[in-house]
Amino acid sequence: MFCFLSFYIIMNKSNGKENIIVNILVINGSPKGENSITLQTMLYLQKHFPKHSFEFLHAGQRIRALEKDFAPAKEALERAELIVFSYPVYTFLAPGQLHRFIELMKQSGVCLSDKYATQFTTSKHFYDVTAHRYIQENCQDMGLKFVKGLSADMEDLLKPRGRKEAVMFFRYVLWCMKQGSYEPFPAPAEAPVRMPVYIPETSSRKKSGKVVIVTDASAENGQLRSMIARFQLVLPLHSEVVNIRDYPFQGGCLGCFHCAPAGKCIYKDGFDEFLRNEIQRADAVVYAFSIQDHSMGAIFKKYDDRQFCNGHRTVTMGSPVGYLISGAYSREENLRMVIEGRSAVGGNFLAGVATDETDPDAAIDRMAHTLAYALRNHHTQPQNFYGVGGMKIFRDLIFQMQGMMKEDHRFFKAHGQYDFPQKQPGTILKMYLVGGLLSMPAVQKKMGNKMTEGMLAPYRKVLEDTKK
Repeated sequence: MFCFLSFYIIMNKSNGKENIIVNILVINGSPKGENSITLQTMLYLQKHFPKHSFEFLHAGQRIRALEKDFAPAKEALERAELIVFSYPVYTFLAPGQLHRFIELMKQSGVCLSDKYATQFTTSKHFYDVTAHRYIQENCQDMGLKFVKGLSADMEDLLKPRGRKEAVMFFRYVLWCMKQGSYEPFPAPAEAPVRMPVYIPETSSRKKSGKVVIVTDASAENGQLRSMIARFQLVLPLHSEVVNIRDYPFQGGCLGCFHCAPAGKCIYKDGFDEFLRNEIQRADAVVYAFSIQDHSMGAIFKKYDDRQFCNGHRTVTMGSPVGYLISGAYSREENLRMVIEGRSAVGGNFLAGVATDETDPDAAIDRMAHTLAYALRNHHTQPQNFYGVGGMKIFRDLIFQMQGMMKEDHRFFKAHGQYDFPQKQPGTILKMYLVGGLLSMPAVQKKMGNKMTEGMLAPYRKVLEDTKK
């Protein structure tokens, strides 16, 4: 059975133009439902494009009900010609509730081929690219013709420019539908080949230290459990497994900011204390999961989102992390960026990502020994672009919102993360002086290569002062 994109054509006799009425389904992934800031832009577009039919499904808020009965969502998806995923960016990706909804979409067997899809998000542009890529990849898995979405700042709708950009974005999406234009589908990927993992009979001699392995491995996931077992046996440190599948979560992060002033979550399930006492006090953390829907799966995403009880505080910076991943990790470019970005932003040394694609035994052993080395030698690594860029976004956000995010503000201030360039007047003044001199032709001619020599001088002094 095939699904066809159906447009209702209304002829405007006065000017001979065709108006195409599109059935639009907005999937609101925010757990706040109608109170979502992101959703307000969709409501604005509904008013700006009154000739089109808008339907709203509050998937993030109603995820528990949809787990029990997905039929209403399936019917709405079948009616739609354009599906718009609307959500705030949570922890590098979409909220955990939307992850779960996508799982349910795929399990429902709903026919979505020949329908169009796009997305709209609000954030402070912290890894919005990975969130957008995640939605696009899953839409294309389901045969949806995907048009690139719009990533907006949370306050853009309040500004004329933001409203203009939203309207331009939606006009472009409608134009793409009319033209039959969409992002090319990726080449079909071969099914991942998982190599068996050998569990040695003897264990490495355990030394001091504590490593926590956080996993969502089910009883049926023998492959991931084998990877964890080998890692524990090879690791020359004490370790324990925490299975978040067993944790009594009351729900996913609500984005309510109840935790902002003092770091206390609105839920009464004790997760904030559990996180801080049972996991974050470890010397190192290893995450173990099977790839699902181009990410770590809905349970792990719920765990990640609930860590917002720590706000934007990188409380484990300086400690190493590692990953045990079952699945075709080498083909998941976006997931690889998420994992590297998480480590860089958090100030954690990434000891390795061991997968079961090729020679998993060697990969697991290598990561175990690298993790032990990092702990033994207090090894750290400077932040790269992923970390520096991400933290600058948070630096500006927390400084602006310090009155509300009091714990974050104290943390950023104590760790010297308010490294604003305007706090370096001496450097700025020196650059003005150099710039003024370089703009004079006579000075340029006289200096010749002396500029380069001057720049190298302090570095050469370091070399000279270094003892052999």
